[in-house]
Amino acid sequence: MLVLLDIFGTIVFAITGALVGKSKQMDIFGVIVIALVTALGGGTLRDILLGNLPVFWISQPEIIVICVLSALFAFFASGTLPFPRRTMLLADAIGLATFSVIGAQTAIMFHPVIAIMMGGMTGTAGGMIRDMLSDEIPVILRRDIYATAAMAGASVFVLLHHGQVNNDLALSLGAMVTLLIRLLAIRRRWNLPKSE
Repeated sequence: MLVLLDIFGTIVFAITGALVGKSKQMDIFGVIVIALVTALGGGTLRDILLGNLPVFWISQPEIIVICVLSALFAFFASGTLPFPRRTMLLADAIGLATFSVIGAQTAIMFHPVIAIMMGGMTGTAGGMIRDMLSDEIPVILRRDIYATAAMAGASVFVLLHHGQVNNDLALSLGAMVTLLIRLLAIRRRWNLPKSE
């Protein structure tokens, strides 16, 4: 299930990146680049910082193919097929939940704080790079409860893992916490305090 959700999250992040690139009137190459950094940026940065080299997509090149195909689909279909905002937000939340616990699991042999940070980074850094390349203020630097949700779920996974809870159960519960917080934040319009 986690592998399937990982693939789903990769597709969703690639599509959202491609849609941002197209909204900025980038050419097809630019759209593909934005899709790739959105889907792979967080995991790439995580692997580099942890010394997990080569990074994950070098040993799993099929992930690149999935991202490129997703970007091409978004590029050509966005003019004719609707991409409802609510549906995309839900799909993005599922991707965020999956990536946050996968990132934490990858770093679980390190200090718990590092594992939590890597979970948050895996889920959010790709979107941050996307926004910077698109000349936007990154979402996670604004009021949106996004990175907070990712790190909350990663924290739950890490705590349960160190509490000797079954790994699959810990991953599932951590992902559900991220998903629940993110969906509640969207539905109830929760935001973090911001400077005036």
